[in-house]
Amino acid sequence: MDRQYKKGGVSQYPLIQPLIPDSNLLATSEIWRESEACSELWMLLRAVGDETPVVDRSPIRGLIAAKTNLEPIEAIRRLRSELQESPEIFRVLLRVMPVEELVPTDLDGIMETVQRLASKIGEGESFRITLEKRRTHLRSREVIDAVAERIDRRVDLEGYDWNVLIEIIGRTTGISVIPRHGLLNVQKEKAGLSPKR
Repeated sequence: MDRQYKKGGVSQYPLIQPLIPDSNLLATSEIWRESEACSELWMLLRAVGDETPVVDRSPIRGLIAAKTNLEPIEAIRRLRSELQESPEIFRVLLRVMPVEELVPTDLDGIMETVQRLASKIGEGESFRITLEKRRTHLRSREVIDAVAERIDRRVDLEGYDWNVLIEIIGRTTGISVIPRHGLLNVQKEKAGLSPKR
């Protein structure tokens, strides 16, 4: 069981090691294939134009962090193009997600960052909140309700235009406000590709 500690009156879980500083991509893999997934993501980022990416396992099993010199949403776009062109080279990665900002896991800070990033959502456009949390005592409903109050736009869980992606990883939270197809779901997208003739 994870050892807990108190900080600022809130119980949190310590991390075994921090994420790569300034990480701007997160990826998932099966928990016993993280090393392969790190190598795969590193090679893919080089293939799409980043000569010096940094990729490493995170403190969470099955979760990988990366620092790319590409703008993270552009990196996802290029990886998707690579997947459509050469799906066979995506062997172990499951999902790749952009991170626009990393902040300490603090509800006020998360709300302020989301509100700033959500300014790109236009009038008449809709959003949904996707929250994934690991090693935190913050409750999902607490975070979602607080964040939604800061975005003066219509919520649409199915036909949304923008995805407010919140990845809580212990004491660090990655936040992105991305277009509907702004993250790469490798297995789902591979399954939807037409077979090459």
